[in-house]
Order: sequence, then C-alpha cells, then structure tokens
Amino acid sequence: MSHSFSSLKLSPHLLEVLEEIGFGQMTPIQAQSIPVLLAGRDLIGQSKTGSGKTAAFALPILEKLGISPKNQKVEVLVLCPTRELCTQVAREIRRLGRRSPGLRVLILSGGAPIFEQLKSLKQGAAIAVGTPGRILDHLKRGRLDLSEISSLVLDEADRMLDMGFQEDLKKILDKLPKERQTALFSATFPNSIEDMSRAYQRDPVRITVESAETSVSDIVQQAYPVENDAKLPALLDLLQKHRPEMTLIFCNLKTIVAQLAESLAEAKVSSACIHGDLEQRERELIMAKFRNRSTRVLIASDVAARGLDIENLDLVVNFDLPHQPEIYVHRIGRTGRAGKKGLAISFCNAREIGRLEAIEVATGCKIERKTFAKAPRAPDGKTKGPMHTAAMETLHICGGRKDKLRPGDILGALTGEAGGLKAEQIGKIEIFDRYAYVAIAREVAKVALDRLNQGRIKGLKFRVHRVR
Repeated sequence: MSHSFSSLKLSPHLLEVLEEIGFGQMTPIQAQSIPVLLAGRDLIGQSKTGSGKTAAFALPILEKLGISPKNQKVEVLVLCPTRELCTQVAREIRRLGRRSPGLRVLILSGGAPIFEQLKSLKQGAAIAVGTPGRILDHLKRGRLDLSEISSLVLDEADRMLDMGFQEDLKKILDKLPKERQTALFSATFPNSIEDMSRAYQRDPVRITVESAETSVSDIVQQAYPVENDAKLPALLDLLQKHRPEMTLIFCNLKTIVAQLAESLAEAKVSSACIHGDLEQRERELIMAKFRNRSTRVLIASDVAARGLDIENLDLVVNFDLPHQPEIYVHRIGRTGRAGKKGLAISFCNAREIGRLEAIEVATGCKIERKTFAKAPRAPDGKTKGPMHTAAMETLHICGGRKDKLRPGDILGALTGEAGGLKAEQIGKIEIFDRYAYVAIAREVAKVALDRLNQGRIKGLKFRVHRVR
C-alpha cells in the first residue's frame, strides 16, 4: 500500500500545495486517518504530539469544502484545549488551504479581545478553531451559529477533559446538528474518552499509532538524584555541560515555572516561560523567539505546553518528575524527532524512585541513572558561556499576512542589494495577520534593523524594531 499523498483521492489544488510544501510521504496517523475521513466515517484516533494529526483531519476538511468555500456560516468546528494549539492548528489549515480562494479560518480562543472575534464572525468563515470556554461564550452571546456544522474535530480530547471542560463540551456538542462527521483525537484513552465517543460518535473507526514504547525508544533518557533545594544548581550544571541550543523544561506547578524563570534570569540564562495568564500576542512572541533560537530555554507546565508547535529540541528536562507515565512520554517525545537522537533528563528525589520505576515499566525503556562528579553549586552570577547568550535576535515588523507579506519578501529585502545580508545570517521567519518576526544573527542584528527601516519590503515601508 502506497503511503504517498499522491495516492489519495484529493483535489488537484490540494495535491499542488502538498508538493509545494514538501509533503511526500504520509505519517502513520495520516495514512490511516485520511482515507477514513474522506469516506465520511467518524473516527477516534490515538497519537502523540508531533505525529502529523493536524494534516490528518485538515486535508479531508479542505477537500469537503472544495476550492472556493462559501464562508457564510461556520461549517467546520475544531475544538482544542489551549489557545496555543488553536493558533497552531489554524496556521496549518491556512497553509494547506492556501490555494482555496476565499478560505477564512477563525480563531475563537481566550487571550484575544472578544470584540475582534465578534467582528470577524460577522464577516463569516468556513472554519472555526477554538477553545471550549470561548466557543461557549460566543454561543451564549448569540454570535456563533453552529446550525450548519458538517464536521467536528476534538483535538487533544483527553487534555480538554483533564482541564475541566467536560460540561462545556457537552453544552457545545448538544447544540450541533446530529448529522455530522465527528473526529476525536486523543493521546490517551481513559474511560471518559470512551464515554464521550459513545455519546457523540456514530460507529467510529478506531485508530491507534505510536505506542509509548516506540515513541521514546530513540531518546537517551537519564535520571539524576537531586533534592528540591539543589535543582537549580543541578540544572545550570547540566546546561553548561551539554550546551543545548533549545531546551524545554517542565515543572508540575505554574508557581514553580515562575520561580525557575526568575532564577534563570538572575543567572543570566537566555530563557522565558509560558503560563495561562499571558495574552495571545505575548505567547506568540515568546514562542517565536524560542523557535527562532533568540531564546534558548523555555519553561512550562504540562497544561501551558500542550500542543505547542516546537521542533528539533536538543534537550527536555523534567525539573519535576511527572505523576503519570503518559505525561512523561508526552514531555520527552518533543525531542528526538526527524531521525535525531534526543536527550531527556529527569530530576528525581529519594521519595520519587518508585515513580521513576513505574515510568520504566510503562514505557518498556530503561532510564540511565546518573550522578554528578561533584555536588553542583549555587550560581554566583559570574559564569559566562554559550548557554547564557542566544545566537539570534528577533526583529518585529509592523506588517503581516493581511498586508500581503510573505517570508520570501522579508528574506529578499534582507539579502537583496539594499539589505546585503547573507542567507545564513537570517533565521526563522514567522508571519501573523498584522505583524511578523524574523530571526537575525546577533552580530548583524543592528545592521539588519537599520536597513529594513531605511529600505522597503515588497515596495512598501514598514516600521521595524528589536524585540527584547
């Protein structure tokens, strides 16, 4: 059986996009899910973050909408647990649907001004991607019409239930047309997911890919015996030893996230943290800086990190050991992708040995026990080294997708005759509706800033400033 996208019964405009963006072979979740969804069946699928499940449900949705969506009433609703995942999903749908003229995808999540969402809803859209709380808010206001919904996707369904959205989900699903296609994706299958499937799906096809054992087998896993008061110096010691470009650190509580972020800042480590109190634009900036390597260390709790669009992590650190093996698997699964050997390090105090052993039993993988050659010391603020300074800086451009800006336009302005920079001095470019971020090698960041402010992008003047 061919696992090539070209073997699918997709419209030419979708196949053209897939070829343009370099999508050749399907991932396991895509190969098993897309034919089922194209056939109109309900689906319940299990796969981990980073397995390609967004394209698995986005392509059948776009195929059903056709090349020119009507965009009057919402036809497709995608529910996600966090605003970060909403942004990620919407971005991927737009990318895959860029040859569908007039396609509009709305993000209806918390952290963004509701009046802007109300304005967008009046203009109509084919697809809405939102969090349960904000979707329910719009329904109560009478601003969101779900009477034309033909497709429903529940992404990261287990996390939505973990976060207490069960009642909100029930209220939303009870308002949808009975005749619809429902796809439910979940990393785990607790009883609550089984109950939801029975209540809201019709004879669903069940798909399970990537077991816990296979999802961590390509990752070097290590555990260090560290008591709570020694975790910070231990962390700094490991960062100095491994010199990772991108590190994601997990804490069990958001209070610990905030404390660790403050401590790393005092130690002059290039770091940032994400939590539930950030506005959407702040989150986008933090994530853009981390993805483009202007920030080297990101600290998060499991709830804040769920669904984050992060690739090619060098190191994942469990600053706090998670309580459940499934959470451990999801955390460390963010490193070691795309054929690379990942590294996951866990701190484990004397009372958590049993928890560590339970993780080994659940994953079928041995976690190497490590010790420090000498006890790590508290930081003195004088240590210098690559771990403290990021190689890139981020520039903010006051123009974005709605100004018809594309990554190639920004790259051309920087590397062309007026810009004069080398392509290797320019990093990741991310474009949002009204602004864009571009990573520039630190040593030429000021030059790039001056030349962009003095010159033009796509023939137009845009204000540009450094992001701190």
